[in-house]
Amino acid sequence: MKVATKAYGLIDVDERQKITFPQGLFGFETFSEYMLLDAERQPFYWLQSVDAAGVAFILINPFLIRPDYEMNISNDELAEIGIDSPEKALIFSIVTIPADGPMTANLQGPLVINRDTRCGKQAILADPRWKTKHDVMAELAARGRS
Repeated sequence: MKVATKAYGLIDVDERQKITFPQGLFGFETFSEYMLLDAERQPFYWLQSVDAAGVAFILINPFLIRPDYEMNISNDELAEIGIDSPEKALIFSIVTIPADGPMTANLQGPLVINRDTRCGKQAILADPRWKTKHDVMAELAARGRS
């Protein structure tokens, strides 16, 4: 299928890359259909809205920047998207790249996606270790020193 993207213009995308967020993402509740795309630079990905080319998010696997990352999400929340074992889950954090500050990752609001059904949701973690703005480069540098 053809999708208009923020990063690459109009491109052909495989249907298997489609991710559905029935409740949308926080602040973007009206958008529920997205495509998960590889970014030009690894380890990043694009989460591109199918309905609006201007709605796209840069994603990263939070375990790459914080190997000690833990998510305390209830089984009921996971069951909403059909996850009954950790192996079924893909986990991403939304990355922000401001013009005048450090690149940050939201570890407080991870995206959890069922690998099999490609249905996802954004969780909110109550753990005080995880903030909405973790400095990605500082976290990677700290990880390299440990």
